[in-house]
Amino acid sequence: MPKAAKSVNLGAHLLEVAWEVCNQVGGIYTVIRSKTSTVTRISQLDYCLVGPFVNKAILTEVEALPDDVDLYAQAAASLRKRGYDVFYGTWLVTGKPRVVLLNPNAIEDKALNVVKYLLWKNHGVSTPGDVKLINQIVAFGYLTRLFFDEVLKLKKDKMPIIAHFHEWMAGLPILDIKRDKLPIKTVFTTHATQLGRHLAINSPQFYAHLPFFKWEDEAKKFGVEVEAKIEFECAQHCDVFTTVSEVTARECKHLLKRVPDVILPNGLNIERFEALHEFQNLHVQNKEQIHRFVMSHFFQSYSFDLSKTLYFFTSGRYEYKNKGFDLTLEALYRLNAKLKEEQSDITVVMFFVTKRDFTSVKPEVLHAKAMLQEIQQTTEAIQQQVGKRLFFESSLQRENQLPDLNAFVDEYWKLRYRRALQAWKTKKNPHVVTHQLVQENSDEIVQYLKNKNLLNHPTDPVKIVYHPDFITTNSPLFGMDYSQFVRGCHLGIFPSFYEPWGYTPLECMASGIPSVTSDLSGFGDYVVRETPEYEKHGLYVIERGKRTFDWSAKQLTDVLYRFTQLSMRERIQQRNVVEGKSAHFDWQNLIGKYLEAYQMALPIKKS
Repeated sequence: MPKAAKSVNLGAHLLEVAWEVCNQVGGIYTVIRSKTSTVTRISQLDYCLVGPFVNKAILTEVEALPDDVDLYAQAAASLRKRGYDVFYGTWLVTGKPRVVLLNPNAIEDKALNVVKYLLWKNHGVSTPGDVKLINQIVAFGYLTRLFFDEVLKLKKDKMPIIAHFHEWMAGLPILDIKRDKLPIKTVFTTHATQLGRHLAINSPQFYAHLPFFKWEDEAKKFGVEVEAKIEFECAQHCDVFTTVSEVTARECKHLLKRVPDVILPNGLNIERFEALHEFQNLHVQNKEQIHRFVMSHFFQSYSFDLSKTLYFFTSGRYEYKNKGFDLTLEALYRLNAKLKEEQSDITVVMFFVTKRDFTSVKPEVLHAKAMLQEIQQTTEAIQQQVGKRLFFESSLQRENQLPDLNAFVDEYWKLRYRRALQAWKTKKNPHVVTHQLVQENSDEIVQYLKNKNLLNHPTDPVKIVYHPDFITTNSPLFGMDYSQFVRGCHLGIFPSFYEPWGYTPLECMASGIPSVTSDLSGFGDYVVRETPEYEKHGLYVIERGKRTFDWSAKQLTDVLYRFTQLSMRERIQQRNVVEGKSAHFDWQNLIGKYLEAYQMALPIKKS
């Protein structure tokens, strides 16, 4: 386990630039948001974030600061006087870091065309004229450069400036900083190469073929020439080049032609997840909420013992192969056959939680939930009526003589209860997909389930719930947020084929939930390197790097089967161990790598 980073006085300004500052798009938002308080506390840097002002809803996350409160406020005010749309304030997250938000949509087309011409002339980066995102990225890079210029003009101290850029979407200013020899040291982090994700999807032997890909040809093939070119140039011209894992470092070596100087593993602010002795109680409470959905979804067709039911799940962006959905499905199919052959009394309900285009929740699914609520309300009314009459009649009964409880229930409630049950029950199998998908017939998960006849038959020990929308408190079927859903499950399954890092198994750990990852994810590779006997800590790593699909499917099946054989006591013990191990990935222990990159950029020795 890495040691907690000691406080280091770097004596520098740190400007951290990312498209996902106050702008939740993907995993980088979690990286930035979760580590800000640790950076501020440990580094003693004069720290400010820079991001895009592309959504008015962002204003609910920030609080404005006066124009003269500090250097960055003055620089932002100078840009506003020049007619640019700039916000400066505090980001209302742990640590309350200062943040500058620049509106790329406020740049007029004429000015943007000039910027794009100079980008081509000075750096050989050609950009199309009709792609909204590319235009926003170019404009954001231009505004960031203007902000840096203002900071340099107004800065009166002798402290150096470190500018840390995340991904190609933020990195364009690196090119001008290098060309114009500005007194700014640059750090560039790629969280996933632009070509890597496309190549992994389309090349069965992606990792074996890495040394032979020509990035220019592949970028043209997949239509990501601009993104790949910007990323390549940023990697070549930054002072310090970093990435998030050894797995992605191999991509960088071959696709970006530069070996990263420092690996920056991703962490979490574990304090946000801590529930101390309550996390076991939270598991039980949230599991009860999932029970309610399972009862409404399955028990209208048939029932099974919820005390012997395990909840597995996977979640994330819909990338059928890259996220390991294909491997997970194959392992579930084999697990179903194995449990069925043994006539096991264990039931596994597997949730696929991802984002797909849909029109609405399926009417039958909503109807089933509504009818279960009707049954619950009816039973509560009956309980109340019986309770009142029983209390009243108890004083009139002879000793040891119980009253006839059936006589205490009005015929109205008996009839209503019977009708609700009849309206709820069906002979159809429960739907595997909860929503009306726009392209359900071509969906890969649906196709696999149909081909394998894994369609929630009563005799199937493994049940499937495909929920093509992220779970939030507004979700009509669950009524809980994602973190509560995770805490209510028993096992997270994420055997990715391509995953530069992978936050989902780490979030499981922080919630005290065991998880499955793979040695091709940055997180899984890190676990194998840093955590001996990781399975004892509730971390299962599937070998995919040098194994066939069939071999990995067998290994995953074995892992899932062994998990189903654990007793409740063993699962509770495992959750205790998992939750305790999560401290390893707290930013307090991982931020040292960031400080190493900043020291390398300056360089400055520890004081």
